[in-house]
Amino acid sequence: MITSEDKKYLMNTYSRYPITLAEGKGTKVWDDKGNVYLDFVAGIAVNSLGHCHQALVDAIKNQSEKLIHCSNLYWNENQIELAKIIAENSFGDKVFFANSGAEANEGAIKLARKYASLKYGSKRYKVISAQNSFHGRTFGALTATGQEKYHKGFGPLLSGFKYVPFNDIDALYNAIDDEVCAIMLEVVQGEGGIHEATPEYIKAAREICDKNDILFIIDEVQTGIGRTGKLFGYEHYGITPDIMTLAKGLGGGFPIGAIVAKEDKAVFQPGDHASTFGGSPLACAAGIAVMNEITKEGFLDSVAQKGEYFKEKLENLKEKYSVIKEVRGKGLMIGCEMDMEEASNMVTKAMEKGLLINCISHNVLRFVPPLTVTEEEIDTALIILEDVLHEMGF
Repeated sequence: MITSEDKKYLMNTYSRYPITLAEGKGTKVWDDKGNVYLDFVAGIAVNSLGHCHQALVDAIKNQSEKLIHCSNLYWNENQIELAKIIAENSFGDKVFFANSGAEANEGAIKLARKYASLKYGSKRYKVISAQNSFHGRTFGALTATGQEKYHKGFGPLLSGFKYVPFNDIDALYNAIDDEVCAIMLEVVQGEGGIHEATPEYIKAAREICDKNDILFIIDEVQTGIGRTGKLFGYEHYGITPDIMTLAKGLGGGFPIGAIVAKEDKAVFQPGDHASTFGGSPLACAAGIAVMNEITKEGFLDSVAQKGEYFKEKLENLKEKYSVIKEVRGKGLMIGCEMDMEEASNMVTKAMEKGLLINCISHNVLRFVPPLTVTEEEIDTALIILEDVLHEMGF
Protein backbone atom coordinates (compact mmCIF):
# COMPACT_ATOMS: atom_id res chain seq x y z
CA MET A 1 0.00 0.00 0.00
CA ILE A 2 1.37 3.42 -0.99
CA THR A 3 1.46 5.77 2.00
CA SER A 4 1.65 9.54 2.26
CA GLU A 5 5.33 9.10 3.08
CA ASP A 6 5.87 7.33 -0.24
CA LYS A 7 4.18 10.21 -2.07
CA LYS A 8 6.33 12.78 -0.28
CA TYR A 9 9.12 12.99 -2.84
CA LEU A 10 7.32 12.88 -6.20
CA MET A 11 5.69 15.87 -7.86
CA ASN A 12 1.94 15.53 -8.12
CA THR A 13 1.75 15.18 -11.91
CA TYR A 14 -0.22 11.92 -12.20
CA SER A 15 -3.47 10.68 -10.70
CA ARG A 16 -2.03 7.25 -9.98
CA TYR A 17 -3.95 4.06 -9.35
CA PRO A 18 -3.35 2.42 -5.94
CA ILE A 19 -1.09 -0.40 -7.14
CA THR A 20 2.69 -0.62 -7.38
CA LEU A 21 3.96 -2.59 -10.35
CA ALA A 22 7.01 -4.70 -9.63
CA GLU A 23 7.52 -7.19 -12.46
CA GLY A 24 6.37 -7.94 -15.99
CA LYS A 25 6.61 -10.64 -18.62
CA GLY A 26 4.88 -10.57 -21.98
CA THR A 27 1.40 -9.10 -21.59
CA LYS A 28 1.31 -9.69 -17.82
CA VAL A 29 2.49 -7.53 -14.93
CA TRP A 30 2.60 -8.26 -11.21
CA ASP A 31 2.21 -5.79 -8.38
CA ASP A 32 4.22 -5.79 -5.16
CA LYS A 33 1.54 -7.97 -3.52
CA GLY A 34 1.86 -10.67 -6.17
CA ASN A 35 -1.41 -9.87 -7.94
CA VAL A 36 -1.28 -10.42 -11.70
CA TYR A 37 -2.80 -8.17 -14.37
CA LEU A 38 -3.21 -8.25 -18.13
CA ASP A 39 -1.55 -5.04 -19.27
CA PHE A 40 -3.53 -3.44 -22.09
CA VAL A 41 -1.96 -0.05 -21.34
CA ALA A 42 1.57 -1.24 -22.16
CA GLY A 43 3.17 1.92 -20.84
CA ILE A 44 0.68 3.84 -23.05
CA ALA A 45 1.58 2.09 -26.31
CA VAL A 46 5.26 1.82 -25.36
CA ASN A 47 5.90 -1.85 -24.55
CA SER A 48 5.59 -2.92 -28.17
CA LEU A 49 7.15 -6.35 -27.60
CA GLY A 50 5.56 -6.81 -24.19
CA HIS A 51 7.41 -6.76 -20.90
CA CYS A 52 10.97 -8.09 -20.77
CA HIS A 53 11.02 -9.59 -24.27
CA GLN A 54 14.15 -11.71 -24.40
CA ALA A 55 15.61 -10.09 -27.53
CA LEU A 56 15.21 -6.64 -25.97
CA VAL A 57 16.58 -7.72 -22.59
CA ASP A 58 19.60 -9.33 -24.25
CA ALA A 59 20.29 -6.27 -26.40
CA ILE A 60 20.18 -3.89 -23.42
CA LYS A 61 22.18 -6.23 -21.19
CA ASN A 62 24.90 -6.88 -23.76
CA GLN A 63 25.25 -3.23 -24.74
CA SER A 64 25.34 -2.07 -21.11
CA GLU A 65 28.49 -4.12 -20.65
CA LYS A 66 30.22 -2.42 -23.61
CA LEU A 67 29.27 1.27 -23.91
CA ILE A 68 26.27 2.95 -22.32
CA HIS A 69 26.73 6.56 -23.40
CA CYS A 70 29.04 8.66 -25.49
CA SER A 71 28.73 12.19 -26.80
CA ASN A 72 27.36 12.89 -30.24
CA LEU A 73 30.69 14.57 -30.87
CA TYR A 74 31.69 11.03 -31.85
CA TRP A 75 30.12 8.35 -34.04
CA ASN A 76 28.59 5.23 -32.56
CA GLU A 77 27.73 2.15 -34.60
CA ASN A 78 24.33 1.48 -33.05
CA GLN A 79 23.08 4.95 -33.94
CA ILE A 80 24.14 4.47 -37.55
CA GLU A 81 22.56 1.02 -37.74
CA LEU A 82 19.22 2.07 -36.26
CA ALA A 83 19.03 5.13 -38.51
CA LYS A 84 19.69 2.88 -41.51
CA ILE A 85 16.97 0.41 -40.47
CA ILE A 86 14.42 3.22 -40.06
CA ALA A 87 15.37 4.89 -43.34
CA GLU A 88 15.31 1.64 -45.33
CA ASN A 89 11.84 0.82 -43.99
CA SER A 90 10.28 4.26 -44.44
CA PHE A 91 10.09 7.25 -46.77
CA GLY A 92 12.94 8.95 -44.92
CA ASP A 93 16.59 9.52 -45.71
CA LYS A 94 17.90 11.16 -42.54
CA VAL A 95 17.25 10.51 -38.85
CA PHE A 96 17.87 12.53 -35.70
CA PHE A 97 17.56 10.74 -32.37
CA ALA A 98 15.98 12.26 -29.28
CA ASN A 99 14.71 10.81 -26.00
CA SER A 100 10.92 11.19 -26.18
CA GLY A 101 8.00 12.02 -28.41
CA ALA A 102 7.73 15.58 -27.16
CA GLU A 103 11.41 16.11 -27.83
CA ALA A 104 11.07 14.66 -31.33
CA ASN A 105 8.13 16.95 -32.05
CA GLU A 106 10.05 19.98 -30.79
CA GLY A 107 12.83 19.13 -33.21
CA ALA A 108 10.40 18.60 -36.09
CA ILE A 109 8.91 22.06 -35.54
CA LYS A 110 12.40 23.57 -35.49
CA LEU A 111 13.33 21.69 -38.66
CA ALA A 112 10.25 22.97 -40.49
CA ARG A 113 10.96 26.54 -39.44
CA LYS A 114 14.62 26.18 -40.44
CA TYR A 115 13.64 24.87 -43.89
CA ALA A 116 11.22 27.75 -44.43
CA SER A 117 13.68 30.32 -43.13
CA LEU A 118 16.38 29.18 -45.56
CA LYS A 119 14.00 29.39 -48.54
CA TYR A 120 11.68 32.26 -47.64
CA GLY A 121 13.19 34.16 -44.74
CA SER A 122 11.65 34.73 -41.34
CA LYS A 123 8.13 35.46 -42.64
CA ARG A 124 7.29 31.73 -42.87
CA TYR A 125 6.99 30.31 -39.39
CA LYS A 126 3.40 29.26 -38.62
CA VAL A 127 2.44 25.66 -37.89
CA ILE A 128 -1.08 24.36 -38.44
CA SER A 129 -2.22 21.51 -36.21
CA ALA A 130 -5.58 19.94 -35.46
CA GLN A 131 -8.06 20.56 -32.70
CA ASN A 132 -8.10 17.66 -30.25
CA SER A 133 -4.50 16.77 -31.14
CA PHE A 134 -1.72 15.90 -28.73
CA HIS A 135 1.96 16.45 -29.49
CA GLY A 136 3.61 16.64 -26.07
CA ARG A 137 4.03 18.77 -22.97
CA THR A 138 7.22 20.72 -23.63
CA PHE A 139 6.56 24.26 -24.76
CA GLY A 140 6.59 23.96 -28.54
CA ALA A 141 4.86 20.58 -28.54
CA LEU A 142 2.36 21.86 -25.97
CA THR A 143 1.52 24.85 -28.15
CA ALA A 144 1.07 22.54 -31.15
CA THR A 145 -1.37 20.48 -29.08
CA GLY A 146 -4.91 21.53 -29.97
CA GLN A 147 -6.49 20.99 -26.55
CA GLU A 148 -7.14 23.93 -24.26
CA LYS A 149 -7.11 21.78 -21.11
CA TYR A 150 -3.37 21.18 -21.54
CA HIS A 151 -2.67 24.88 -22.12
CA LYS A 152 -4.41 26.17 -19.01
CA GLY A 153 -2.04 27.86 -16.59
CA PHE A 154 0.96 27.95 -18.93
CA GLY A 155 0.30 31.04 -21.01
CA PRO A 156 1.34 32.94 -22.88
CA LEU A 157 2.13 30.10 -25.27
CA LEU A 158 4.36 30.41 -28.31
CA SER A 159 3.16 32.46 -31.24
CA GLY A 160 2.80 31.03 -34.72
CA PHE A 161 0.39 28.11 -34.21
CA LYS A 162 -3.11 27.68 -35.65
CA TYR A 163 -5.65 24.94 -34.92
CA VAL A 164 -8.18 23.59 -37.39
CA PRO A 165 -10.99 21.05 -36.92
CA PHE A 166 -9.74 17.50 -37.51
CA ASN A 167 -10.89 15.94 -40.80
CA ASP A 168 -12.24 19.29 -42.07
CA ILE A 169 -10.62 19.76 -45.48
CA ASP A 170 -12.13 23.20 -46.12
CA ALA A 171 -10.83 24.49 -42.78
CA LEU A 172 -7.36 23.22 -43.67
CA TYR A 173 -7.41 25.01 -47.02
CA ASN A 174 -8.71 28.21 -45.43
CA ALA A 175 -5.94 28.22 -42.81
CA ILE A 176 -3.19 28.42 -45.41
CA ASP A 177 -1.40 31.70 -46.01
CA ASP A 178 2.12 32.71 -47.02
CA GLU A 179 3.27 32.58 -43.37
CA VAL A 180 2.62 28.83 -42.91
CA CYS A 181 5.69 26.57 -42.86
CA ALA A 182 4.16 23.24 -41.79
CA ILE A 183 1.03 21.18 -41.24
CA MET A 184 1.41 18.81 -38.28
CA LEU A 185 -1.08 15.95 -37.86
CA GLU A 186 -1.63 12.57 -36.26
CA VAL A 187 -3.18 9.94 -38.54
CA VAL A 188 -4.99 8.59 -35.48
CA GLN A 189 -5.51 11.04 -32.64
CA GLY A 190 -4.38 9.07 -29.60
CA GLU A 191 -4.91 11.20 -26.51
CA GLY A 192 -7.75 12.91 -28.34
CA GLY A 193 -9.93 9.80 -28.21
CA ILE A 194 -8.71 7.39 -30.94
CA HIS A 195 -10.08 9.32 -33.91
CA GLU A 196 -8.83 8.26 -37.34
CA ALA A 197 -7.99 10.73 -40.06
CA THR A 198 -9.98 10.13 -43.23
CA PRO A 199 -8.03 9.21 -46.38
CA GLU A 200 -9.41 12.31 -48.08
CA TYR A 201 -8.14 14.55 -45.29
CA ILE A 202 -4.59 13.20 -45.30
CA LYS A 203 -4.42 13.32 -49.10
CA ALA A 204 -5.70 16.91 -49.06
CA ALA A 205 -3.03 17.86 -46.51
CA ARG A 206 -0.37 16.34 -48.75
CA GLU A 207 -1.70 18.21 -51.80
CA ILE A 208 -1.81 21.51 -49.92
CA CYS A 209 1.77 21.06 -48.77
CA ASP A 210 2.97 20.16 -52.27
CA LYS A 211 1.23 23.14 -53.84
CA ASN A 212 2.56 25.65 -51.31
CA ASP A 213 6.00 24.19 -50.44
CA ILE A 214 4.80 23.58 -46.90
CA LEU A 215 6.23 20.68 -44.93
CA PHE A 216 3.88 17.89 -43.90
CA ILE A 217 4.80 16.57 -40.44
CA ILE A 218 3.11 13.38 -39.28
CA ASP A 219 3.36 12.69 -35.57
CA GLU A 220 3.79 8.90 -35.39
CA VAL A 221 4.76 8.86 -31.72
CA GLN A 222 1.80 6.62 -30.86
CA THR A 223 0.87 5.21 -34.28
CA GLY A 224 4.37 4.25 -35.38
CA ILE A 225 6.37 1.03 -34.95
CA GLY A 226 3.60 -1.37 -35.92
CA ARG A 227 0.86 -0.09 -33.63
CA THR A 228 -1.73 0.27 -36.42
CA GLY A 229 -0.86 -2.98 -38.20
CA LYS A 230 1.60 -1.28 -40.54
CA LEU A 231 5.09 -0.21 -39.57
CA PHE A 232 4.06 3.45 -39.80
CA GLY A 233 0.56 4.86 -39.75
CA TYR A 234 1.02 6.99 -42.87
CA GLU A 235 1.26 3.78 -44.92
CA HIS A 236 -2.52 3.35 -44.64
CA TYR A 237 -3.04 6.51 -46.70
CA GLY A 238 -0.94 6.10 -49.84
CA ILE A 239 1.12 9.22 -49.15
CA THR A 240 4.41 10.07 -47.49
CA PRO A 241 5.12 12.98 -45.16
CA ASP A 242 8.18 15.22 -45.34
CA ILE A 243 8.93 14.63 -41.67
CA MET A 244 7.67 12.09 -39.15
CA THR A 245 8.33 11.75 -35.46
CA LEU A 246 8.71 8.50 -33.53
CA ALA A 247 9.07 7.46 -29.89
CA LYS A 248 6.99 5.20 -27.59
CA GLY A 249 7.19 1.74 -29.23
CA LEU A 250 10.59 2.33 -30.85
CA GLY A 251 12.49 1.46 -27.68
CA GLY A 252 10.02 -1.13 -26.42
CA GLY A 253 10.16 0.55 -23.02
CA PHE A 254 13.57 2.19 -23.24
CA PRO A 255 13.40 5.98 -23.78
CA ILE A 256 14.10 6.98 -27.38
CA GLY A 257 12.59 9.34 -29.93
CA ALA A 258 13.39 10.13 -33.54
CA ILE A 259 12.83 12.70 -36.27
CA VAL A 260 12.80 11.18 -39.76
CA ALA A 261 13.00 13.43 -42.81
CA LYS A 262 13.46 13.42 -46.55
CA GLU A 263 16.97 14.39 -47.60
CA ASP A 264 16.05 17.79 -49.06
CA LYS A 265 14.08 18.67 -45.91
CA ALA A 266 16.79 17.59 -43.45
CA VAL A 267 18.44 21.02 -43.43
CA PHE A 268 19.89 21.08 -39.92
CA GLN A 269 23.55 22.03 -39.80
CA PRO A 270 25.99 21.58 -36.88
CA GLY A 271 24.83 23.82 -34.05
CA ASP A 272 21.19 24.04 -35.22
CA HIS A 273 19.90 21.24 -33.02
CA ALA A 274 21.33 18.67 -30.62
CA SER A 275 20.66 16.23 -27.81
CA THR A 276 23.10 15.17 -25.11
CA PHE A 277 21.50 11.77 -24.60
CA GLY A 278 19.79 11.27 -27.97
CA GLY A 279 20.96 8.25 -29.93
CA SER A 280 23.06 6.73 -27.17
CA PRO A 281 24.54 3.28 -27.87
CA LEU A 282 22.23 1.77 -25.24
CA ALA A 283 19.02 3.38 -26.48
CA CYS A 284 19.82 2.50 -30.07
CA ALA A 285 20.61 -1.10 -29.12
CA ALA A 286 17.07 -1.29 -27.76
CA GLY A 287 15.68 0.31 -30.90
CA ILE A 288 17.55 -2.13 -33.15
CA ALA A 289 16.18 -5.09 -31.20
CA VAL A 290 12.62 -3.79 -31.48
CA MET A 291 12.88 -3.02 -35.18
CA ASN A 292 14.42 -6.40 -35.92
CA GLU A 293 11.49 -8.14 -34.26
CA ILE A 294 8.74 -5.99 -35.74
CA THR A 295 10.10 -6.22 -39.29
CA LYS A 296 10.20 -10.03 -39.20
CA GLU A 297 8.02 -11.67 -41.82
CA GLY A 298 4.43 -11.98 -40.67
CA PHE A 299 4.74 -9.82 -37.54
CA LEU A 300 2.78 -6.82 -38.84
CA ASP A 301 0.19 -9.04 -40.50
CA SER A 302 -0.33 -10.63 -37.11
CA VAL A 303 -0.85 -7.22 -35.48
CA ALA A 304 -3.43 -6.28 -38.11
CA GLN A 305 -5.22 -9.62 -37.74
CA LYS A 306 -5.34 -9.41 -33.94
CA GLY A 307 -6.57 -5.84 -34.18
CA GLU A 308 -9.45 -6.89 -36.43
CA TYR A 309 -10.22 -9.80 -34.11
CA PHE A 310 -10.31 -7.47 -31.08
CA LYS A 311 -12.50 -4.89 -32.83
CA GLU A 312 -14.91 -7.57 -34.04
CA LYS A 313 -15.29 -8.91 -30.50
CA LEU A 314 -15.84 -5.38 -29.16
CA GLU A 315 -18.47 -4.80 -31.85
CA ASN A 316 -20.18 -7.97 -30.65
CA LEU A 317 -20.21 -6.53 -27.12
CA LYS A 318 -21.60 -3.29 -28.52
CA GLU A 319 -24.56 -5.22 -29.94
CA LYS A 320 -25.29 -6.55 -26.44
CA TYR A 321 -24.65 -3.37 -24.45
CA SER A 322 -26.07 -0.08 -25.69
CA VAL A 323 -23.77 1.80 -23.32
CA ILE A 324 -20.99 1.14 -25.85
CA LYS A 325 -21.47 3.93 -28.41
CA GLU A 326 -18.64 3.27 -30.87
CA VAL A 327 -15.60 1.09 -31.44
CA ARG A 328 -12.82 2.67 -33.51
CA GLY A 329 -9.13 2.54 -34.26
CA LYS A 330 -6.53 0.76 -36.36
CA GLY A 331 -4.53 -2.35 -35.53
CA LEU A 332 -3.94 -2.62 -31.79
CA MET A 333 -4.76 1.04 -31.14
CA ILE A 334 -8.44 0.79 -30.25
CA GLY A 335 -10.90 3.12 -28.57
CA CYS A 336 -14.28 2.18 -27.14
CA GLU A 337 -16.50 5.23 -26.60
CA MET A 338 -18.97 4.77 -23.76
CA ASP A 339 -22.35 6.46 -23.43
CA MET A 340 -21.51 8.04 -20.09
CA GLU A 341 -19.95 11.29 -18.97
CA GLU A 342 -17.00 9.62 -17.24
CA ALA A 343 -15.70 6.08 -17.82
CA SER A 344 -12.85 6.14 -15.29
CA ASN A 345 -14.89 3.99 -12.89
CA MET A 346 -14.81 1.21 -15.49
CA VAL A 347 -11.01 1.42 -15.53
CA THR A 348 -10.87 0.98 -11.75
CA LYS A 349 -13.25 -1.98 -11.80
CA ALA A 350 -11.32 -3.63 -14.63
CA MET A 351 -8.10 -3.21 -12.66
CA GLU A 352 -9.69 -4.87 -9.64
CA LYS A 353 -10.51 -7.84 -11.88
CA GLY A 354 -7.00 -8.05 -13.33
CA LEU A 355 -7.11 -5.91 -16.50
CA LEU A 356 -5.21 -2.65 -16.98
CA ILE A 357 -6.75 -0.18 -19.45
CA ASN A 358 -7.05 3.58 -19.37
CA CYS A 359 -9.62 6.25 -20.08
CA ILE A 360 -9.10 9.20 -22.42
CA SER A 361 -11.36 12.13 -23.32
CA HIS A 362 -13.49 11.28 -20.24
CA ASN A 363 -15.51 8.46 -21.82
CA VAL A 364 -13.24 6.53 -24.20
CA LEU A 365 -11.62 3.29 -23.06
CA ARG A 366 -8.24 2.90 -24.75
CA PHE A 367 -6.79 -0.51 -25.52
CA VAL A 368 -3.13 -0.52 -26.60
CA PRO A 369 -1.77 -3.93 -25.55
CA PRO A 370 1.68 -5.17 -26.51
CA LEU A 371 1.85 -6.06 -30.20
CA THR A 372 2.70 -9.59 -29.06
CA VAL A 373 -0.65 -10.05 -27.30
CA THR A 374 -2.42 -13.34 -28.07
CA GLU A 375 -6.03 -13.90 -29.07
CA GLU A 376 -6.46 -15.83 -25.84
CA GLU A 377 -5.34 -12.79 -23.85
CA ILE A 378 -7.72 -10.61 -25.86
CA ASP A 379 -10.53 -13.04 -25.02
CA THR A 380 -9.66 -12.83 -21.32
CA ALA A 381 -9.69 -9.03 -21.45
CA LEU A 382 -13.12 -9.10 -23.10
CA ILE A 383 -14.48 -11.44 -20.41
CA ILE A 384 -13.28 -9.01 -17.73
CA LEU A 385 -14.75 -6.05 -19.60
CA GLU A 386 -18.12 -7.79 -19.85
CA ASP A 387 -17.96 -8.65 -16.14
CA VAL A 388 -17.46 -4.96 -15.42
CA LEU A 389 -20.46 -4.04 -17.58
CA HIS A 390 -22.58 -6.61 -15.73
CA GLU A 391 -21.42 -5.37 -12.34
CA MET A 392 -22.27 -1.79 -13.27
CA GLY A 393 -25.79 -2.85 -14.23
CA PHE A 394 -25.64 -2.40 -17.99
